[in-house]
Amino acid sequence: MSTERPRLTEDVPGCGGAFKLVPEDFEVEELPAYPPSGEGDHLYLWLEKRGRDTREVVKALASALGVDEGDVGVAGMKDRQAITRQLLSVPAKAEARLPEFSLEGVSVLWSRRHGNKLRTGHLKGNRFRLRLRGVKDVGAARESFTRLSTRGVPNYFGDQRFGREGDNADFGRLLLLGQRLPRRPDKFQRKLYLSAFQSRLFNRALVDRLRAGTFDTALLGDVLRKEDSGGLFVCEAPEVDGPRAASFEVSPAGPLFGPKMTAAAHAVAEAEAKLLVDEGVTLDDFRRGGDETQGGRRPYRVRLGNPSLEVDGEDLVLTFELPKGSYATEVLHELLKDG
Repeated sequence: MSTERPRLTEDVPGCGGAFKLVPEDFEVEELPAYPPSGEGDHLYLWLEKRGRDTREVVKALASALGVDEGDVGVAGMKDRQAITRQLLSVPAKAEARLPEFSLEGVSVLWSRRHGNKLRTGHLKGNRFRLRLRGVKDVGAARESFTRLSTRGVPNYFGDQRFGREGDNADFGRLLLLGQRLPRRPDKFQRKLYLSAFQSRLFNRALVDRLRAGTFDTALLGDVLRKEDSGGLFVCEAPEVDGPRAASFEVSPAGPLFGPKMTAAAHAVAEAEAKLLVDEGVTLDDFRRGGDETQGGRRPYRVRLGNPSLEVDGEDLVLTFELPKGSYATEVLHELLKDG
């Protein structure tokens, strides 16, 4: 997938270097949407894990505590080859069995009660600390990073969204068309496949906008997203909304197709409709996905929060924050020009 993606910094050379030779090269920490209150029927666990993916931890935790996997709440899935800190929740009734939980590479840093189960999306974003080793051109890296800090990061869905074989989106398309898959998916896989197909269409829309040089421009008919509230509205006056986009007050938001997606207008709507035609699906087909494909809007760019670039010998250390659902690897692709 990544080889098809234009970059905001295409005119800047790749900086060279290697990433993620060891898990310590990639640290990610969740920024929770709210702190646990200290009382309630759920127990929030602040975990640090190394070399483990989130699903592994959920399985082991459920087994040790004697609860169903579905009773374990997670705000976001985290990478295996990394050091990550994230919140999980379990029923508070299992608190006494918490000392029985043991999984190599995972430690519980603290626990605290709260009133509700943690659910997907219950986070503001993530804080990243990335180490690029053996960087050849620090100047190029700094130039690319500065541009991303100023104009935003193209908000592609990362390759991990599409599966190791890259066929998750193809399976999602087949599901929407009512066709059988080679193997019947479970509930988790079904959600994964349908989401991957929506993600592929969004990425293709973003590719078109980057190639046209309009990924951060307010076009007539665009659905614009307010940076502070997340509210959506259709652009009917580009001369008014253009300066708001330039100052990052609003950003164009691309399609996550489904019946509840806010409709664009004018030429923007025509371009989005063509994406469906090219895939041989209709907007109505997304109803087959049920709750998994209700639809929505995703900004074409996201802001880098608290960006920092430091030189450490031959390495670069990047720290920054991104909103939930955005991929730190897209920052690296901009610097490395490796896909």
